[in-house]
Amino acid sequence: MCDVVQSSSHDSLLQTARSRRIWLRNHGFVVKKFRYLGDGLFLISCFLYALNRWGIKPHVHNAFMRFHFNDMLLMPAALPPLLWMQRRLRLRTTDEPPTWGEIALYTVFWSILFEVIGPHLLRRATGDPWDVVVYVIGGIGAGLWWNRRKIFARHARMAGAHEL
Repeated sequence: MCDVVQSSSHDSLLQTARSRRIWLRNHGFVVKKFRYLGDGLFLISCFLYALNRWGIKPHVHNAFMRFHFNDMLLMPAALPPLLWMQRRLRLRTTDEPPTWGEIALYTVFWSILFEVIGPHLLRRATGDPWDVVVYVIGGIGAGLWWNRRKIFARHARMAGAHEL
């Protein structure tokens, strides 16, 4: 049995049943468990995809909304279910938000699949290099959102170091 006590200097005191004391340094941020299919960005992206696909796109002649908006939602809408499935299959060992490496890997994978291989397999599909650019933009935006706590904590630690 262990008791955790939070001190004002952001250090945690762990006291074991044998009365030993161990100081652990708190690095200034808490990683919240990634909610996969319950993630807010995932849910908003799916809603926006459906709204654009069936509500906006048929009535608007804006090229971005017709050809690229939904592509921008690829990473925030498709990556959480994939990572959830990997977690259930024990291929992913953590419940942290998607890493930059995971985002980059699947951006490259889906870009090749949808823009290089897909047009050879599906008659109506066309490869568009601008779609890849939009996938990357969506991936960067999603990565910044999912990792915002780590980014802000790192920024705060660096700002605190400059004050000393």
